[in-house]
Amino acid sequence: MKKSYKVVVAIAAASLLTSVAVAPAQAAGVMQKVCVALDTAGINDKSFNQTSYEGAKAAKAAGYASSIEYLPAKSGADYAPNVQKFIDKGCTSIIGVGYLLGDAIGAAAAKNPKINFSLVDGWSGGPNQKGITYKTDENSFLVGYLAAGMSKTGKVATYGGLQIPTVTIFMDGYANGVEFYNALNGTNVQVLGWNPSTKKGTFLGSFDDTTKALSTSIAFEQQGADFIFPVAGNMQATTAGNSLKSGKSNVIWVDAAVMDTGKQFASVTPVSALKGLKEGVLATVKEAYDGKFTNTPYVGTLKNKGVSYVITPAWSKKISAKLQKDVKGIAANIASGIVTVD
Repeated sequence: MKKSYKVVVAIAAASLLTSVAVAPAQAAGVMQKVCVALDTAGINDKSFNQTSYEGAKAAKAAGYASSIEYLPAKSGADYAPNVQKFIDKGCTSIIGVGYLLGDAIGAAAAKNPKINFSLVDGWSGGPNQKGITYKTDENSFLVGYLAAGMSKTGKVATYGGLQIPTVTIFMDGYANGVEFYNALNGTNVQVLGWNPSTKKGTFLGSFDDTTKALSTSIAFEQQGADFIFPVAGNMQATTAGNSLKSGKSNVIWVDAAVMDTGKQFASVTPVSALKGLKEGVLATVKEAYDGKFTNTPYVGTLKNKGVSYVITPAWSKKISAKLQKDVKGIAANIASGIVTVD
């Protein structure tokens, strides 16, 4: 495989402020009171909320936080009240988990300039609001390439929870990884559920509709897809459960490693697309502890290991050595800048 290629992938991502502003001065080495406002999937979602909160736990273990706590949300109506509860409790580092908490975090940050606010999968705002972001088109490009290389039907699929930038960036990368596999190997593997050019695809309308997740998974199988990439939090467990039952498809895990958050599905999950949620939250809390908090976004990439992929151990001998070698080479070239995914 040539290493001199360049791939440009278009993504729909939230705009980030390019200017850098520093939050009000604070002493270095001050342990933070870390408070995490969750999205609606709950603390044990085996995905986004759970993995983000692991970052708060790591910050406490490292001595950056004097205390940590979280508040769950039953609906979007809970976002702003939960953030306000943290303000009232005297939290010094408030972290919103998920793009949908953006309005609540932004409004609170503007009114409380002495508190550090961070938004996982969101954007930076004023001096005291940091976005924790990820170039998940990089690692999803890799798992898309893998899915195309493993497919026996010539059809793979993806679906999202909501059509928001932090979901569609995964789907863009996946579809373009499949396209790149086709270009290099003279194949015509099709992607069901998302078109990166038209930005039209399949979405559940939420991150907790198990009924629709199941019907969507079955529909993809009926159309011939033998690999499905759910970008919908723990709805991947519904898809994987169907795969176990039907024997017609396999699943690409998202956000965390399947062996950590759904090992019962390992037999139908060849690879996981990892988002370093724990690492991003930990880095943000440490920055506040060090007295160096700014609104410069944290950006997780393949280069800094903020995003990655991992082959499920049970699949290491099922996936051809050549395919695995190809993907490692592409990953290295993305990390080094030879391949750019912008």
